[in-house]
Amino acid sequence: MKAVVEPVEIAPVVLRTRPALELTDDQFFDFCQLNDDLRMERTAEGDILIMSPVGAEGSAGNSELNMQLRVWAKKDRRGVAFDSSCGFHLPNGATRSPDAAWVSRRQLAGFSSEEKRKFLPLCPDFVIELRSPSDRLSDQKTKIEEYRENGALLGWLIDPIERQVYVYRPGRSVEELDKPGSISADPELPGFVLDLAEIWRPAF
Repeated sequence: MKAVVEPVEIAPVVLRTRPALELTDDQFFDFCQLNDDLRMERTAEGDILIMSPVGAEGSAGNSELNMQLRVWAKKDRRGVAFDSSCGFHLPNGATRSPDAAWVSRRQLAGFSSEEKRKFLPLCPDFVIELRSPSDRLSDQKTKIEEYRENGALLGWLIDPIERQVYVYRPGRSVEELDKPGSISADPELPGFVLDLAEIWRPAF
């Protein structure tokens, strides 16, 4: 009988910088470029979080949800889809990188070429976080809540471990969906429906 391996939750490494070191947004961007082999975010308090890379299964899931969002966005043309390598400077001062995000062209209008080469100073209209076996669910919920508090119109926390989806919208209670086969982003992203079959079942 094959042994069942329980997921091990791993908290990110936290580097506290204040008050000894105060990094501007540009300096934090440059710091990330100097250490581009690390996955880093920054909290509103200025703490730098270093996350472990995701496993193969989690990576395949991220690729799948980004592919579906990207295909829809290219057809819809009202916004741009971003993957987990893009950083966003949120209004509260945090710098976050959701697993997938969509930003309306209205929000993107007016940015210079120089600004587009760095982390964008905005909160995405729509964000998705996909829980990997090493992620603590409480941390992921806090992160999605932060997006909502900073202006996201819609946020999904997808938990393949329990096959649950948590839906966040401004001014509404969190909606919990148990083992859905798909999920619609209407009315915020009209016509986008994420097929969860490939998320629930590993690609290999």
